[in-house]
Amino acid sequence: MMASHTQRTGTPPIATGDGDPVRTPETGTARQRTKRAWILLALTLFIPGGAQVVAGNRRLGRAALRVTLTVWALAVVALVLFFVNRDPLIRAGTNSWVQLAGVVALAALAIGWAVLWVDTFRLLRFRLVAPGMRPLIAFASVLLLLVTSGVLGYGSWAVNAGRNTLNSIFPAGPPIEPVDGRYNFLLMGGDAGEGRIGLRPDSIHVASVNADTGRTIIFSIPRNFQNARFTEGSPLWSAYPEGFSCGDECIVNALYVDVNQNHQDLYPGAQDPGAEAMKDAAGGILGLEVQAYAMVDMAGFAQLIDAMGGVTVTTGGWTTYRGHRPDGEWGNAWWGPGTYTFNGEQALAFARSRHFSTDYSRIRRQQCIQSAMLAQFNPQTLVTRFHGILEAGEQIVETDLPGQQLGTFVSLASRGQSQPMGRLTIGAPDFGDQGDRFTTYPDFDLVHQRVNAMLAEDGTPQAAGAAPAPLLFVDAAARILTAAGDPPHGSPAPSASGAVATRTGTDGTGSIAPQGADSDNPEDWPAPPPQPDGDPINEDWLMYLEDTGQTGLLEEAAKTNHLCVAGAG
Repeated sequence: MMASHTQRTGTPPIATGDGDPVRTPETGTARQRTKRAWILLALTLFIPGGAQVVAGNRRLGRAALRVTLTVWALAVVALVLFFVNRDPLIRAGTNSWVQLAGVVALAALAIGWAVLWVDTFRLLRFRLVAPGMRPLIAFASVLLLLVTSGVLGYGSWAVNAGRNTLNSIFPAGPPIEPVDGRYNFLLMGGDAGEGRIGLRPDSIHVASVNADTGRTIIFSIPRNFQNARFTEGSPLWSAYPEGFSCGDECIVNALYVDVNQNHQDLYPGAQDPGAEAMKDAAGGILGLEVQAYAMVDMAGFAQLIDAMGGVTVTTGGWTTYRGHRPDGEWGNAWWGPGTYTFNGEQALAFARSRHFSTDYSRIRRQQCIQSAMLAQFNPQTLVTRFHGILEAGEQIVETDLPGQQLGTFVSLASRGQSQPMGRLTIGAPDFGDQGDRFTTYPDFDLVHQRVNAMLAEDGTPQAAGAAPAPLLFVDAAARILTAAGDPPHGSPAPSASGAVATRTGTDGTGSIAPQGADSDNPEDWPAPPPQPDGDPINEDWLMYLEDTGQTGLLEEAAKTNHLCVAGAG
């Protein structure tokens, strides 16, 4: 009777309040029908499939509920793992096949949820809703569909884009095994700037990572390091029987270009013979086996920092960069002591600044920027700035890190974030001062002793006999290519035999105890040098010194710009 009334008049019958208003909304009042509509929307939002179970196709609803419960169960497991043991979660999330399954699953969930929203809108019986609420319910239905299915669809795209990017960066290949409990990675900043012959590594660091704890020690090799030796059995011994030792032309970063231009045959089948040569050279210098490398273009470095929202560092000295001087002219401007949040271009300029400074100071600032990036690279940054980080990742020139182990390395990086980073520069002042020319005539036995002491302190001493074969040094004189400058406080002094003693203030193992100028606590840092009359240094005075050619005073003013820590200090 009720149905025939509706068919004849085209309007719902007068509600009596009897019956089930959920499955037969015609029996409910206008207020009940409107309330029912909101409930069905809420069920589809929070318990997808619930609306169909109570008011529609129960078979469809039960299937959707099974999917919903499965997703909830997986989410609970992931949440527990996140707080209890993240390693399985990280390894799964970086596995290419798991990522592909995630792409398909997210796309299917987006489509399935959209189907449920459309079906829910049908179940609302829109014409039975109170006229004043119809626009609001229609708007809410469309908005919720876009938010839920749209977010899942975007997630599917993002996972697929990340998967494709990672596959393009990290090659397929056999896994690498830790050596003496450590992974040793060569990290190079590639620079093909104006006036350079080809791409060459402008910064050279070996990150030695404890395979159990993730604690990282950064060994920095100055780019002007000479007389480099190679690992035992390296193909380079045939081309350079006395090491890379032809004088000023054979600084270590020139090895990359020389091998790529003249000796590619030494590494048949290698993607980048120059990078393989740099691995052998870094390994020989440090007495380590370097298992993999990554070269990052400097432009990509700046883009990554921008994508992360900048990096915050605290510096204890005056550092020059190219910018607007106090008089408004373009030239050498200065950052003074203090805390800065740098964008990518500024961070790159801060890390690479070498005017009126030493190569050591430059390396320390590079290490500081690296530490700041590591400290700020967290899941929140990754999620909120995913697209920019993804684009910046594509700027990596190349790496031979196997993609199948990406989860292992990400897991180690996550563990290492909460631990202090060790560091050692293979040059002044960790080994003598600038006048000792350690980077020109290095004492490799001493380098290996210091490296092994730091690894032993971290619980992973190098195996006996790990050092490479000895090198015959050339007698030709060579000069240091970095600007001269007074060494920071605490620099070691050369012994009578010419070898450099470990720094005063070591802990007995040969590793450096952070004191004074080497402390990561800005309160322990020495004050920046003042002007000769005792007044504080300022940018106007520095500009005056440069305009009048007083380079010595500029070097004195900048001598504490190696002092730097990540964060606000």
